Amino acid sequence: MKHPTSRMLHAYWERLRGERAAPERAEIEPGEIRHLLADSLILELDMPSRSASIRLAGTRVCALYGRELKGEPFARLWGSRATDPWRIVEIVASDTLGVVAGLRGTNAAGEAADLELLLLPLRHRGRTQVRALGTLSLDGAPHWLGLRPLVEAETTSLRILPSRRTEPVPPARTALRTSAGYPGPVRHGHLLVHAGGRA
Repeated sequence: MKHPTSRMLHAYWERLRGERAAPERAEIEPGEIRHLLADSLILELDMPSRSASIRLAGTRVCALYGRELKGEPFARLWGSRATDPWRIVEIVASDTLGVVAGLRGTNAAGEAADLELLLLPLRHRGRTQVRALGTLSLDGAPHWLGLRPLVEAETTSLRILPSRRTEPVPPARTALRTSAGYPGPVRHGHLLVHAGGRA
């Protein structure tokens, strides 16, 4: 994470969640992160329909786009770009992992600004995969900021934040041979790897 806002929110989220995969939405105390609220987002997730909408957006986030973003689809931050941001949301919700993405936002005049998006999973009333907390922070202060809003963005980088494991990682096992002669699955951490043939 390059932006201090991202680092501060991540540290607050880590403190709240403790040994859990994610903290509860009700545990977020706005007063404790009041200096981050202008850059903050809360998303409402609908996993069956593969969509996310902006439930809350800070004043600086709205100012970047020149409008109130509450209630808008999260994908609209990317404008008409073909890149689908759902994969970012899916990692956060399905894998219960934080994600940091670099974005290049542009206005109607073609002027660009670099942004950092942080998304972190939240539980809501005991349910998972329904909320995400994040920040959208601007790198620098372009002279046109506040005059010409962003109209689209593209994802320039994506990083999945490491999970803090609470259980020991089982050692990798020696592969067993199947009746077809292929090695059986081998466990690497939380992944089960199956050998494949040549194409």
